[in-house]
Amino acid sequence: MPYFDAASAAPLHPVARQALQASLDEGWADPARLHREGRRARLLLDAAREAAAEAVECRPDELVFTPSGTQAIHTGISGALAGRRRVGRRLVVSSVEHSAVLHAAAAWEAAGGSVTEVGVDRYGAVSPDAYAAELGTTTALACLQSANHEVGTEQPVREVAEACRAAGVPLLVDAAQSLAWGPVDGHWSLLTGSAHKWGGPAGVGLLAVRKGVRFAPQGPADERESGRSAGFENIPAIVAAAASLRAVRAEAADEAVRLRALVDRIRARVPELVPDVEVVGDPVRRLPHVVTFSCLYVDGETLLHELDRAGFSVSSGSSCTSSTLIPSHVLRAMGVLSEGNVRVSLPSSSGTSGTSGTSEEDVDRFLEVLPGLVAGVRERFGAPATTSASAVSPEVSESLVVDALGRRCPIPVIELAKVIGDVPVGGTVTVLSDDEAARLDIPAWCGMRGQEYVGERGAERGAAYVVRRLR
Repeated sequence: MPYFDAASAAPLHPVARQALQASLDEGWADPARLHREGRRARLLLDAAREAAAEAVECRPDELVFTPSGTQAIHTGISGALAGRRRVGRRLVVSSVEHSAVLHAAAAWEAAGGSVTEVGVDRYGAVSPDAYAAELGTTTALACLQSANHEVGTEQPVREVAEACRAAGVPLLVDAAQSLAWGPVDGHWSLLTGSAHKWGGPAGVGLLAVRKGVRFAPQGPADERESGRSAGFENIPAIVAAAASLRAVRAEAADEAVRLRALVDRIRARVPELVPDVEVVGDPVRRLPHVVTFSCLYVDGETLLHELDRAGFSVSSGSSCTSSTLIPSHVLRAMGVLSEGNVRVSLPSSSGTSGTSGTSEEDVDRFLEVLPGLVAGVRERFGAPATTSASAVSPEVSESLVVDALGRRCPIPVIELAKVIGDVPVGGTVTVLSDDEAARLDIPAWCGMRGQEYVGERGAERGAAYVVRRLR
C-alpha cells in the first residue's frame, strides 16, 4: 500500500532503527551521573548532540533536545520573547506558519503581547520586503518557517533573516519540513526541528539558540539540557534521531532528484486527467517530495477515504471536514481553493515499517485511479456534469438567490455552479451560506471558472456571496 504522507511522519529510517536498538542497551542510565553507566550514556548523548549540530550548522552547546518539535517551538518562542521583554512585546509571524507557532502566538497575545501576521502570495510565500516592513523597534521576535507543511513552498529565509539582522530582531525558523534536505540558509537566530519528519522516532525535537541571542527559559528551572528542556533525556530516541538525520542528509541529493521528477509528473498530469483542479504551492521553489491540489465540487474527507480504500495513504491540507467545518489557515491565507484538497508527500526509498519508498509504478497507479474516484465523489454530491455555463433565454431573471444555509463544503459551490447558467451575462447569483469554507471557495471558483466575484455582504444568518456571470 503506497504511503504518500511523509510530510506528516516519515517512515522510520533503517539507521534510526539500528541506532535505537543499540542505544537501548547502552544509553539507559542517567547521563548526569559519574558512574560508568552514566558516563557511557553521557558519551552517547554528547555524540548525538554533535551530529545534530553538524547537520543544523550550529555549535553543539547551542542545541538542546526537547520531547517534540512542538515543544521546541513553544520553548523557543517563549524564551526569546521573555529574554527581550525590555525591547518590546511584539511578535511577527507569517500567516502560514505551523499551528504550533500560531498557538504560541495566540497565548502571547492573550498574555498582553501583540502579534502581527505577514500575508503571503498565492503560492504561499512571504515577500521579504513586506516582512521587513513589519519589523520595528518594539519587535521582540520574528518567526518564519523554512518550508510550508501543507503545500511545500519554500520561504525566502535568507532575505528575511538579513532584514531581521538589520533591524536587530532575532528570527526563529521552524525547519521541521526541510532539515532532511539540507541546512537552513541564512543568519537565523533560533531554529527548531522534529525527528519524525526526517525518519527518526517520534518524541524528539531540537532547539538551537545562537550564542548572543537573549533567551530566558520559562517554567520551573531544570538542570538538564541547559535549563531549556526539563526532564530526563530519552537517550535511545535522541541517538536514533541524530543518526537518521545524518543518514538522510547523505541520501538527500539523489532522493531529491528522484522524488522531484515524480512530483513533477503528478503536478502536470493531475490537471490533465481531472477537470476543475487547482495545483497549489510554488511550482519551482518548493520541497522535492510534496505536491498539493484541490478539486472543485469534492469533499476532501470523502476523497481521502476513497483513496485509502484504493490503497493510497494521503492527507489533506484542508480542514474542511465534518469534524472541524473550517478550511486550512494556510489555504485561506493563500486565497486558493480548499475543496477536495489532497496533499501527496512521497517518502524516500530508505523507509521501513511496511514502506520502501515511492516508485514510478506507485505514481502511475495513483494517477490511474484518481480521476474515477473524483468523478464518483462529484456524482455522489450532485455536482454539475459539465463545467460550461448553459445558454440562457432573455426571459430569465438577471439575479438569482441560492439558499445554501446549513449545507457544508462543497455544496454551496456546487449549487452556485448549477445555477450560474440560469442568469444572462452580466446577471448575478447570490449564495447564502453559513459555511466558513464558502468565504474562500466561492472566490476561488470564480477565478477558476472566469466569473466575477463581486463581494460579500452580511446576512441574517451567515453571509451573502455575490457572483456576476461574465461569460
